[in-house]
Amino acid sequence: MPKTNKSFRKRLKVTRTGKVLARIPGQNHFNAKVRRAKQLRQKGLVNFRIPKNELNHYLPN
Repeated sequence: MPKTNKSFRKRLKVTRTGKVLARIPGQNHFNAKVRRAKQLRQKGLVNFRIPKNELNHYLPN
């Protein structure tokens, strides 16, 4: 059984139904000129599309 890739695991969230959610990359800084509504959208999670066999390689549990 392979080990869990911890750096990858920190970026993802697996829901109860098995969906994988991830943060949008590149949204952490340079937000001073961005409207508040867009800042709040950036904090949200989006559906992370990855094949099941690859996901099992990174997150075995």
